[in-house]
Amino acid sequence: MNNIYGSKTAIITGSSRGIGAATAEYFAKNNYNVVINYVNSKEQAEKLSTELETKYNIKTLVVKCDISKEDEVFNLLQLTKQTFSTIDILINNAGIAIDTTLEDKTVENFHKILDTNLIGTFLTCKHIGLFMKEQGFGSIVNISSTNGIDSFYPYSMDYDASKAGVISLTHNFALEFAPTIRVNCIAPGWTKTDMSADLDKEYYNDECSHILLGRFAEPEEIAKEIYHVAVESTYMNDSIIKIDGGRC
Repeated sequence: MNNIYGSKTAIITGSSRGIGAATAEYFAKNNYNVVINYVNSKEQAEKLSTELETKYNIKTLVVKCDISKEDEVFNLLQLTKQTFSTIDILINNAGIAIDTTLEDKTVENFHKILDTNLIGTFLTCKHIGLFMKEQGFGSIVNISSTNGIDSFYPYSMDYDASKAGVISLTHNFALEFAPTIRVNCIAPGWTKTDMSADLDKEYYNDECSHILLGRFAEPEEIAKEIYHVAVESTYMNDSIIKIDGGRC
């Protein structure tokens, strides 16, 4: 089936809420059909699907997929191919965090974080990237974090390690898929999402004091940069871009 509504197609993992949902809307606004991926937030994903199709006259595909499971990633790829034929953009946004004291950290939770954030990114890059290589075009943007570069928190050392791994994957996949596919990475700092919604006021204010802009990012601000790197920066490849408001 050829694309009927939007001119191109973007897969955005973890796109039922937060940065992922904002990114889905930004692509839809720019005439992209969007694959909305979720694991638990079915109602939010379907609501977003309806809103985007109504507002922007594009087509969406809602797919439940745990990206840490290879068979589900393969199913995500097959459903997208059946619906849209081609895949222009892959945004690897899905991620989890389980912040605890060191004493409460467990191997089980460490595995959960690595399985989703790192192995999941590997699986989507591998299978969807190989399809892009066959079709002869595509662009991949992995979402890491400043936690994987220069803002470290012992209570999130497992998350930090996973996001550092995403940066390493980006470099390797850029080499593997060159020159057909560009592979880049966005590393956001603090952003107003569910992950930061429960911070107490004192902690929030302290973190803002270390940001030159004095505030957390809006999800739409990150989405705009993701789109720019994925679509408009046609000579950017193998790059890691921090968006942290000037953290110091």
